[in-house]
Amino acid sequence: MSSPASGPAGGTTQETGPALRSRTVDPRTWPLALRVVLVTTLLSIVAMLAVGAYLSSVIADGLYEQRRDRVLEETVEVRRDLTDNLTQLSGATTTQRQDAVNAFVQSAGGQGGGDRREVALVPVETSGTVFPVASSDRTLLEEVDDELAAAVAASPDSVSWQSIGREDPEGNSVPALLVGTRVMVPGVGSYNLYLVYSLQEEQQTLAFVQRVILGGGGVLLALIVGIAIVVARLVTTPLKHAAHAAERIAGGDLDSRVEVSGADELARVGESFNDMARSLAQKVDDLTELSRVQQRFVSDVSHELRTPLTTIRMASSVLDGRRDELPGELQRTSELLSTQVQRFEVLLTDLLEISRYDAGAVELEAHREDLDALVVRAIDDVRPLAGARGCLLDVHLSGRGMHAVVDARRIDRILRNLLTNAIEHGANGPVLVQTASQEDALAVVVQDYGHGISPEAAMRVFDRFWRADPSRARTLGGTGLGLSISAEDARLHGGWLQAWGQEGRGAVFRLTVPRRPGGDFLRSPLRLERSFDRDAVGTYSVTPTGEIPIAPGLLPDLSGSSADPEAESDPGSDQSTVPGSGQITVPGSGLGTGPGPGRDLDRGPRSARDQEPPMTGGSR
Repeated sequence: MSSPASGPAGGTTQETGPALRSRTVDPRTWPLALRVVLVTTLLSIVAMLAVGAYLSSVIADGLYEQRRDRVLEETVEVRRDLTDNLTQLSGATTTQRQDAVNAFVQSAGGQGGGDRREVALVPVETSGTVFPVASSDRTLLEEVDDELAAAVAASPDSVSWQSIGREDPEGNSVPALLVGTRVMVPGVGSYNLYLVYSLQEEQQTLAFVQRVILGGGGVLLALIVGIAIVVARLVTTPLKHAAHAAERIAGGDLDSRVEVSGADELARVGESFNDMARSLAQKVDDLTELSRVQQRFVSDVSHELRTPLTTIRMASSVLDGRRDELPGELQRTSELLSTQVQRFEVLLTDLLEISRYDAGAVELEAHREDLDALVVRAIDDVRPLAGARGCLLDVHLSGRGMHAVVDARRIDRILRNLLTNAIEHGANGPVLVQTASQEDALAVVVQDYGHGISPEAAMRVFDRFWRADPSRARTLGGTGLGLSISAEDARLHGGWLQAWGQEGRGAVFRLTVPRRPGGDFLRSPLRLERSFDRDAVGTYSVTPTGEIPIAPGLLPDLSGSSADPEAESDPGSDQSTVPGSGQITVPGSGLGTGPGPGRDLDRGPRSARDQEPPMTGGSR
């Protein structure tokens, strides 16, 4: 199981780099009102663009068709007038014909709105005596392509036309209509009549209409955005009130409610929320009262059982003292009775301790202690048990800087629980005990090479009465509360009690406490995840891998003494029982092997006061 991630003491996590950019780009993280306004605005823009494009296209087609029909009517009138003029020239001289044609072209080109119409007359017979004539310059004749000329020749009695673009005096392209038809007068000849009608006025009209549509669309869009903002606020304001009420309820204010007004869907949501909050508050009150009754029951029963238990224990002691006088089968019964009475007494003691934790009546009696000395004392307590099991205790004490302000009774209880647990589940294998310290914390690791625990079991190993394998009997008569009480003792100091292991290979328990109760520290001095290779002698690590910055403000003040606890002498402690560095082996059958280095850095929660260790759990 990985150690908790580290961070500045009491600090907050800040998103930087890709994570912050991802939250900024992801629309799902934006406020609901902003998303409503943006979606409404985008859809309105798309709708107005579609409507504007449609209106512009319809108006452009209407203007073009209207102008085209009028142009075709004018072309028919011009052809009729030209036919009448040419009919009068029958029998006239060539000069008279040329002058008459020139006069007609110039007069026809000046009609229809000045430069809006230009006329060109081209004789069909190239051998004729009349030359091509244009109302303006001869560039008009260049606009006539072969396709239009062929259409005029194929349908001489009809009017042919096509759209073209011409340059105005400023060099801009102006749309126009080029119309062609044929005029045939007997005795005078055949002529192709071409007329060009400018569509500049229609183009200006269309541009004006488009500007009006664009301006109206902008005003309409502003109105839609304003309406969307108002509607979004109407919807999101009650939701914000509900969210704030939910946050207050999550913070412990179960009396928080949402103000309901009206009878619409949002009002029904508010009423449902208030009903849920009332029901939740009632449930919490019921559960709180039930928990209080349960705690009182456990405490009262534990106290009430002490009197009969004392009587039973005295009777058991009398029987045990005269066991040799009893028959053989009663001697075994007396032995079992004595063992179970002792176990019952331990269970009552643990239940009383748990009830005190539940009631919040636990007080820490902390004094300056040497953690190495406490480890040696706990080892002395379990020495007979280890000797009976043939279990090797491989002890590596730091010997320096192991002073801290702790409750010796609770630390001793934690260590005895860990050592007893390791001996019971170590499958008669060695048990490694290792201590280490850093500027702001001390740690003890107890590692066995027995049945082991899975990562899932490590998450629950500190639960009350929990067992990883219910089919496996407790050979030492444990109550199932030892590790749970130990976890509470560690938390009371502001420290961690953590577990890790591998099934079939072993388990590791690590106790980490600050120099002073409730002190801040970033990570443990010892690794939690480590090797179970017994052959890799000397591969354990006393110090964590890597470096961490320690600010001067984080260094503990140990009762006004020297800042370096390892450099001072403590007349109140028995230094003779704590080796400076080395091993204690029980029994004397060789040395145990130290575990190898872990796979990653062991970092703890950001603050020992703000976060608890990741496991809170029972018995293997």
